[in-house]
Amino acid sequence: MPTQRKKISYQEFLHREYGFFRAPLAPEMDFYETIRAGNLRKVRTLLTEPFHMKTGLGILSDDHLQNLKYHLTITTALVARFCISGGLSQSEAYSLSDYYIRLADVARSPEEITEIHNEMCLHYAKQMQNLQRSTVTSKAVRTAVNYIYEHLHTRITLETLASVTNLSSPYFSRLFKKETGYSVSEYILNKKLETAKSMLASSSYSIAEISASLAFPSQSYFTNVLKKDCGLTPKEYRAKNAGYPPIV
Repeated sequence: MPTQRKKISYQEFLHREYGFFRAPLAPEMDFYETIRAGNLRKVRTLLTEPFHMKTGLGILSDDHLQNLKYHLTITTALVARFCISGGLSQSEAYSLSDYYIRLADVARSPEEITEIHNEMCLHYAKQMQNLQRSTVTSKAVRTAVNYIYEHLHTRITLETLASVTNLSSPYFSRLFKKETGYSVSEYILNKKLETAKSMLASSSYSIAEISASLAFPSQSYFTNVLKKDCGLTPKEYRAKNAGYPPIV
C-alpha cells in the first residue's frame, strides 16, 4: 500500500519560518512603525538612501550581493511581522514575504536589490493604508474577524461567531453585514479563497491538500467556487500565478 502523506495544517503554512534568520534586529524601529502605520508619504522619504549603499549593515556573507540578499530577507521578515501586529492577515503578509524573498534570491545586481526593497516596503505600506481605511469599528466584529482568520482550517458558522461575540445570531448577522458589507458566509468564503490563492501561488501543496486544509466540503466544491470567483480552476490559477501573491 502507498504511504499516506501527512495532512498539512493551514496554521503550519501560515507560521512557517525561514531557517536562515540569524542576524540581530536592525535598530530601525521607526521605519517599521511607519510602514505599519501605512504612512506612504513618509515611507517614500525614508527610501531616498539606496538600500545597496546603506551604511551599517552587518557582514553576513563575504559576497556583497549575497550579503544584501540576506539583509533584504531579514528586513522583509520584520516588515511582515510588524504588519501582522498591525492587523494585516497572516496569509497575506507571509505570501508577500515569500514573493519578495524569492525576487531577492534571483536578483543579479545590488541595484536590483534596492528596487525590490523599495517595492516591498511601499507594497506593505499600501496594504496597511488600505486596511486602516476599511477597518471595522465594533469590538464584536473585530473579534469575529480575528476568529475567522485563526480558524479558516475549520467549518465556521454564524452560530459559532455569535457565540464568541456574546450576541444573538440575528443581531450579529445584521451588525456584521453593516460593518463589512458582506454576509458572514460571503466573508468567510472570500477569506478562504484569498488564502487558497496564496497557497496555490506560493506553495507546492497539492490542490487536494489545500482544499482539505481550508475545510472546503470537497475538492470539486473548491474548484467550482474558485472558478466562479476568478474564472480559473485551481490548476489554471497556479499555472498563471505561481510565485505571485494576490494583491488585494
